[in-house]
Amino acid sequence: MKITVIGASGLIGAKVVELLTAEGHEVVAAARGTGVDVLTGEGLGEALSGSAALVDVTNSPSFEDEQVLEFFTRATTNIVAAAKNTGVGHYVVLSIVGVDGLPHSGYMRAKVAQEKLLTESGVPYTIVRATQFAEFTDAITGSMTAGDEVRVPDALIQPIAADQVASDVAHAAVSEPLDDVVNIGGPEKISFEQMVRESLARRDDDTKTVVVDPEATYFGTLLQRNSLVTPD
Repeated sequence: MKITVIGASGLIGAKVVELLTAEGHEVVAAARGTGVDVLTGEGLGEALSGSAALVDVTNSPSFEDEQVLEFFTRATTNIVAAAKNTGVGHYVVLSIVGVDGLPHSGYMRAKVAQEKLLTESGVPYTIVRATQFAEFTDAITGSMTAGDEVRVPDALIQPIAADQVASDVAHAAVSEPLDDVVNIGGPEKISFEQMVRESLARRDDDTKTVVVDPEATYFGTLLQRNSLVTPD
């Protein structure tokens, strides 16, 4: 089966390429470094030619509200058009668990716009929504740190290993389109407090005080307790 992975140079994209190749599929690894530009559409037709499925794991270089919305809107519009022109039969996109429940986040609004463009395109699709990557928990901890204090939301998080995300995305790519959303998450739902304490312990950092604050934000956005975890 011929499959095009767009965003193949990223964390998940590289893993998906490796998994699908190991399974014997013909994989086209598409990225700016291979001459494919999702913002201009350059190279998309060639990259998708003859492919039965495509995997979209692209990400915006900027997380500023206007820029990230512009990126996902333009990129998805171009990929959808190229998919239709080349007869791709399955569009798999990686998204985020809870994405439609956090409208005050510019990034989440942009991902919702991406999903909407796909679901209304007429191209058969599967949306894989994942919880936050376990590999990013230290960065999340850093984002909540000010001096010797880490202020965390009174909410849950469900870290999932990037390898598992890539495996689930690769599985979706070789399966029939669902025309629906699949939610995937890590094995355990834990508090932000626990996540931060584990992150600090890994780095032998005992200088920080962890404070649970209902007004603390996640990258500028207030959370409900279950905003970022898979449904029961």
